[in-house]
Amino acid sequence: MLIQVSYDDNKYDYVKDFMLEQLIQSGAIASFRRRSGWVRIGVDPVRTPRREPYFGVERRGATA
Repeated sequence: MLIQVSYDDNKYDYVKDFMLEQLIQSGAIASFRRRSGWVRIGVDPVRTPRREPYFGVERRGATA
């Protein structure tokens, strides 16, 4: 999947989705586009990677 990004010099590009996290962490991009609109790095909330593994009960896909 391709994601539209904007660099600090106001140039636009499309990058593969697996590259987005690295571009955010390195500060190479100023913003990227979601379905809901543009996300500005450092201004709008961006999901962060989980730091600790989850050891709770798995409930996804459970049948009642």
